[in-house]
Amino acid sequence: MIMGTKMRNLTLATGLSVVLIACSNGDDAQATQGATAENQATTDISPVDRKPFEKAEVASFDEPWAMTFLPDGRMLVTEKKGKLFLVDQKGEKTEIFNVPEVDYGGQGGFGDVILSPDFATSGRIYLSWVEAGDDNTRGAVVAHADLSLAPNEPGVEAEAPALANLTTIWTQNPKTTGRGHYSHRMVFSPDGKYLFIGSGERQKFDPSQDMMGNLGKIIRLYPDGSVPDDNPFVGEDNVLPEIWSLGHRNILGMAFDSEGRLWNQEMGPRDGDELNLVQPKANYGYPIVSEGDHYDGKKIPNHDTRPEFAAPKVAWVPTIAPSGMIFYSDDLFPAWKGSAFIGGLASEAIIRVSFDGETAQEAERYAMDTRIREVEQGPEGALWVLEDGEGGRLLKLTPPK
Repeated sequence: MIMGTKMRNLTLATGLSVVLIACSNGDDAQATQGATAENQATTDISPVDRKPFEKAEVASFDEPWAMTFLPDGRMLVTEKKGKLFLVDQKGEKTEIFNVPEVDYGGQGGFGDVILSPDFATSGRIYLSWVEAGDDNTRGAVVAHADLSLAPNEPGVEAEAPALANLTTIWTQNPKTTGRGHYSHRMVFSPDGKYLFIGSGERQKFDPSQDMMGNLGKIIRLYPDGSVPDDNPFVGEDNVLPEIWSLGHRNILGMAFDSEGRLWNQEMGPRDGDELNLVQPKANYGYPIVSEGDHYDGKKIPNHDTRPEFAAPKVAWVPTIAPSGMIFYSDDLFPAWKGSAFIGGLASEAIIRVSFDGETAQEAERYAMDTRIREVEQGPEGALWVLEDGEGGRLLKLTPPK
């Protein structure tokens, strides 16, 4: 669902026209640019002022980045500077100890947190963060650890929650200079057998096409970090066997739909953010093709000029600067079942995407008036949202009363 010109705009479910700001992507430019005559564009999108939910503030954090729910309804929340919190649904926060040391700066620091599929019995979680290397280089790593929690029972005394047996299972290769585009998002396959990791191209462009490195790739591993024998490039010369797909830029959301299909969203360069249906061995073309252009104004050919590259199912021009992504599956908001929700940084919004098989389109956009870093579905069907930056709030979104 892309058109063959960089100035195209998506035609969506409703016929209302609003003004959007064609600004730099939110993780490349930390503030949304103001509207000018040169950067305004008109498109048909869903209304941004309709909010079919009530918003309640639960807690606040210092640069939160990711969250995940525990079986008992409590949450784990990461902060970029290197803290991990246990948070209950009333907003009480407890810091978790023995977390790894992170290399904080730019887009780097503490990243994602997800539960092992067998968490209920193993207590294992998976974490990603940025570590320093030699000669002013750095890169993302993924590890698993055992999480020891205080009992969720009033009046029961226990030791403070902490991590143990932290074991690194994957490292971004090669480590590079700079502090951008780590991606380091993670998701398990629905059957729990495979761990998928998004690895950004570190703002270095060409590594997305270099098969001897894992930058600009989606990775598939077993939960222990070993490589499955049926990965698509296993046995090929001069190719890392962990690679599942390539030609990506800055992957900040991955999720499986109800049919078991893996989707990812990623930031384009100057505009051209993408929603991709991720297929094994597919090459998504960056930096050879993109629906956006370089920040210096240099043009990048569109996907339709190179049909050998997989094209996005949705591309956003102007940028939405996407962040976390989920597929909604509960009955609390019945009209939303099967939709994907994407946080918007520069767009300061939550974007709902609807699907018809492998076809996708933006269905609605909800203005949040601040940068949105993460979206999750809670155990009772509410949407939970993390705002970006210092003082970023944890919000619970429920149907209007």
